[in-house]
Order: sequence, then C-alpha cells, then structure tokens
Amino acid sequence: MNSTPRPHGAVTFSQAVENSPSLARLTGLVQESNDRLKAIESLIPEALRPAVQAGPIDEGIWCLLVSSNAAAAKVRQLLPLIQSRLIGKGWKITSIRLKILIAKK
Repeated sequence: MNSTPRPHGAVTFSQAVENSPSLARLTGLVQESNDRLKAIESLIPEALRPAVQAGPIDEGIWCLLVSSNAAAAKVRQLLPLIQSRLIGKGWKITSIRLKILIAKK
C-alpha cells in the first residue's frame, strides 16, 4: 500500500509540470520543436506551410511531420537550407527526419 498522501482535487498542468522533471523536460522539448518550426517557417513556401508540423526531437534528430508524399518531396529539397538555418540559430542538429502523416478514415 502506498503511504504517500495524494492531493485532493484536480491538479493544473503547470502544477503537474512543476512536480515532474520528466513532464518538464517533455514540455521543454515540445516548445523547442515549435520554436524550430517558427525559425524555418520563412524557408517553406507559403502554400506548403499548413502541411508541415513540428515533431519530436531526439538527441540531435528533429522530425518534421508532413501531410503528404508531395509535401515531403518538396520539404526534402529544403532540408540542407533548413538544417543550416537551425545550426546558425544555435541548435545542435545532426539530421532532420520527415514523417508522413496518414489521414485516418
């Protein structure tokens, strides 16, 4: 039986983050991924921007989520430019992966 007292009532997200180092780290990674996407947004053609989302970061590898094969093909052409921009802004990037999102039917 667990003798640790549990708080009564709901806990806000910010309280949960404060009390959990792993949640705090995850929240930081999500924010960093979104910041990276904002930093490269101007490199992506305007019509293609809605098809690209920030994805997970894992030890120097950043994943971009794209909505289709066609969007991935275009973004793939931009990868050297994207990686250069991110490195120029101080992020350590060893590679960028693209993952195509499959629409659920």
